[in-house]
Amino acid sequence: MLTDESKIGLHVAMTPTWSESAWYADYILPMGVGSERHDTHSYETHMGQWLGFRQPVLRVNAERDGKIVNRTYETNPGEVWEETEFWIDLSWKVDPDGSLGIKKWFASPNDPDRPISVDEYYGWMFENSVPGLPEKAAAENMTPLQYMRKYGAVEVERDIYNVQERPVQADSVGDDGLARRDGKVVGVRAGDETVTGFASPTKKLEWWSKTMDDWGWPDESIPTYIKTHVYWRDLDQAAGQRVLVPIFRLPTLIHTRSGNAKYLYEISHGHPLWMNPTDADALGLESGQLVRVTTDSGHFVIRVWRTEGIRPGVVAASHHMGRWRLDDEKGNERWSSALVDIDSLGDGKWRMRQKKGIEPFTSADPDSERIWWKDAGVHQNLAFPPHPDPVSGMHAWHQVVKIAAAEPGDQYGDVVVDTNKSFAVYEEWLKKTKPGPGPGGLRRPTWLARPIKPTLDAYQT
Repeated sequence: MLTDESKIGLHVAMTPTWSESAWYADYILPMGVGSERHDTHSYETHMGQWLGFRQPVLRVNAERDGKIVNRTYETNPGEVWEETEFWIDLSWKVDPDGSLGIKKWFASPNDPDRPISVDEYYGWMFENSVPGLPEKAAAENMTPLQYMRKYGAVEVERDIYNVQERPVQADSVGDDGLARRDGKVVGVRAGDETVTGFASPTKKLEWWSKTMDDWGWPDESIPTYIKTHVYWRDLDQAAGQRVLVPIFRLPTLIHTRSGNAKYLYEISHGHPLWMNPTDADALGLESGQLVRVTTDSGHFVIRVWRTEGIRPGVVAASHHMGRWRLDDEKGNERWSSALVDIDSLGDGKWRMRQKKGIEPFTSADPDSERIWWKDAGVHQNLAFPPHPDPVSGMHAWHQVVKIAAAEPGDQYGDVVVDTNKSFAVYEEWLKKTKPGPGPGGLRRPTWLARPIKPTLDAYQT
């Protein structure tokens, strides 16, 4: 697809590292990693809320030395941009006179004749959208931005329990039990109290979901067991069918991004197919033996590992591995990627075959010559057809696969894909969806949480 200019005329890859997709890009724009950009982050580490603030190390160091830095790329190695500044500056390039209505959203709040700076961007964020931060900063005679630059994190709230029972002030409580303030629903009546409630239209922990029913899913509107595409009773285990879990994680790797972390990859550099001995015996397989794993759109070849660490009827291959490159010295990093060929087999069929695994190589890092592992893993995802969930649209990763001993000519790491079959499976899954629009001409229910929620008019068809 990325090589067909009639379908994709221009492909720009904005990436902090080389990737398989970037190899096919017309332009590659290097973007900063965590220590080369500004960014906010937070995780579910405990029963509290906190916000962290990443900062570009070399820029901060230069500014502490008294240097004036206008853009982060001025201090980053290789003039690497940070995405925040890239989008700000690009908006002014594509809409120089403001006639497209883009430029105004990226103008400085202090001087509309220039783009907003990262200090102004994050300064406004910390002053206006982080509860308690302005007060904590003022107590130390600092601005919120200065506070975050110094400490890198702020605790917003701790010991957060039973949020649904927190009392709220309301103007009225209707016959539906919903509490309203200024015309907006803010909570629900619970006994003699008005409380926050849950994040549902009724503000209750719903047993029956009116939303699901209204949107055409009455059978799923109450909690129930839903028969999925990997329903175990439908498997023909005698014919070698099993459920493949391709998304489990090893604690030492991070998706496939940790190939750049040489110490992590030295710890975990094998990519077997986990299989319970009961299944292995039934299929006549031993540890280390090559097997062909066939999906609805192709197959891949991988080694078996007999282990009691997985239940019978299910097999698994971690999703951390399988990186590849098409050139021996260019493209993906060589700590974790295999050198491969990709060949067209005709009629929409493609095969990836490994030419060699990981080997020592000479670089500025002497550790690259000390590499002793070889296995780059298998890029199993290529053999998975699209499974868009009928309700959410998200990809359903689990697969029903057929497992058998490798056939003559199969090699470790082979991946064969029939793109015509893949598209046919996609069309089959589309038939499982319900036609839109929903109630009131909506594209989606307006109450569902989203990371960046659009304005209400965007929900209308």
